[in-house]
Amino acid sequence: MIDLAATPPADLTQVGYVSGAFGVTGSIRVTPFSADADALQSAKTWWLDKPVLHAVTVRTAKLHGGDVVVQLVGVVGRDAAEALKGAAVTIPRSEFPSLPADEFYWSDLIGLDVVNLQGEALGQVTDMMDNGVQSIFRITPVADATTDAKAEERLIPYVDQYVKTIDLAAKKITVDWGLDY
Repeated sequence: MIDLAATPPADLTQVGYVSGAFGVTGSIRVTPFSADADALQSAKTWWLDKPVLHAVTVRTAKLHGGDVVVQLVGVVGRDAAEALKGAAVTIPRSEFPSLPADEFYWSDLIGLDVVNLQGEALGQVTDMMDNGVQSIFRITPVADATTDAKAEERLIPYVDQYVKTIDLAAKKITVDWGLDY
């Protein structure tokens, strides 16, 4: 039964999605957006958006290959698990494990303004991607009202050579990257 009376936390962050059933007992397979899936494994309450946004209690969660195999309280049998396929898995950002001072969750970086060492605005981080070697900022440029030309999206590798400072309080990332790159 779905508890519609529960109010979702304001800081819900999507951390993966249900990719299907696992076995016949009602376990689900979740594909995480993070390679280590620490947030998925540590949170005891998740929010699923299928059929409507609702809280679920995690009984067990363990890594299996690149996915997380999860048993949820109240989900019994393969058919019940299959019914959740495609559901977004969200958890409150406040329940994410804490990170060392020089590490950040992608969700904390999206929306930050990006400027170069000369103080020129490059745009805003609108997405992150991973090419297998490093993470990459996807930067949407600042709109220029003086021209009709649409500025190109920038892709900046998230490596020390280019990323100089990240200031979450100021909502700003400073990079060593020219306007003409």
